[in-house]
Amino acid sequence: MSGGAFGKCYDPTGARHGIPTFPWRHAPDGYATRRQLRACGLRPGGQPVAAQVLRPRYRRGPLVAYLYREDLAKPVRPMTPAKRAALAKAMRARRTCPACRRDAGYVIPLSLGTCVTCAYPEPPTA
Repeated sequence: MSGGAFGKCYDPTGARHGIPTFPWRHAPDGYATRRQLRACGLRPGGQPVAAQVLRPRYRRGPLVAYLYREDLAKPVRPMTPAKRAALAKAMRARRTCPACRRDAGYVIPLSLGTCVTCAYPEPPTA
């Protein structure tokens, strides 16, 4: 990363961007993204965004990842039987073909709208 791009993304006091801002992959210890928290079995727990990391892109605006403080993160809530049943029902609906009403065994692609068998039926043999 060039010095100019690094400088635009480095604002540890938050004077320019409103919150502390760091270049991509240069966030200090003690901060984590939602994904990183989840990998550790944590969640933000209602805390506000504490900082951000920016990665410059030249054609569009910069990529932004919001960071949360690890010391304020809370453990992930355990899965309840009702939530587990609701997720199973939602996934079953995503696997069910609307044309033949069978469980395809995979999530129906939105581009097809039906299972592969219904989308591409075998041509009749002569």
